[in-house]
Amino acid sequence: MSDAVLRLEDISIVLDGRVLIPPLTEQILPGTVLTLMGASGSGKSTLLSFLGGTLTGPFHTTGRIWVGSREVTAVAAERRRIGTLFQDDLLFPHLTVGENLAFGLARTVRGRRARAARIAAVLTQAGLEGFAPRDPATLSGGQRARVALLRLLLAEPQVLLLDEPFNKLDTALRAEFRRFVFEHAAAAALPVLLVTHDTADAEAGAGTVLVLRTDAMGSAFIARTGAERSASAVSVPGLGSVVQGGGQ
Repeated sequence: MSDAVLRLEDISIVLDGRVLIPPLTEQILPGTVLTLMGASGSGKSTLLSFLGGTLTGPFHTTGRIWVGSREVTAVAAERRRIGTLFQDDLLFPHLTVGENLAFGLARTVRGRRARAARIAAVLTQAGLEGFAPRDPATLSGGQRARVALLRLLLAEPQVLLLDEPFNKLDTALRAEFRRFVFEHAAAAALPVLLVTHDTADAEAGAGTVLVLRTDAMGSAFIARTGAERSASAVSVPGLGSVVQGGGQ
């Protein structure tokens, strides 16, 4: 279980002179969800790539990233303990379900029997008992999505980033998988940063919502809603009243 707080200090991202992410300072407590919304191409996924340590290309980035007491801004992706769940499940097609999960299983679980038992236990808890020898190609979309989350959680991240992971599921499966993800994240006390363009995802996150917007001059700004409502709220289509501002 993680007890780390994800802190973003004055994070900004610029591409070819265009500000994608204006200065952003936020903290996400264990077991809570912060949602970032915005149009396609607005920079949402770019921010997650920066936080996860996988951003490449001609981006200019500033600011500091903290996971608990560790600053991870310059730390290699594999050492940050930040996990990302994507739209695609990214299961390895040449491995069984159990082998996919074993790939993500933390090295702290040692011994073949102990590792097999851990995998069997999480599959049972997820309603997938006996699925370890299955070929991922035989699973439904919802089952594959659950396995992808389980693999990520078995790596014992301290932070969970969600890059529109519900986007490719149909309406019924979206609601079910959202509950599955948020319940598991809460149980693991993970701070969660969700990016989406779907207000239903934001509402299910039950936390503060930030919206990437562009003003009449083409300058990026962040609108805010959630617990921090105030008289300075402005209207954002589909979200009601939000507050202009960069962070806390």
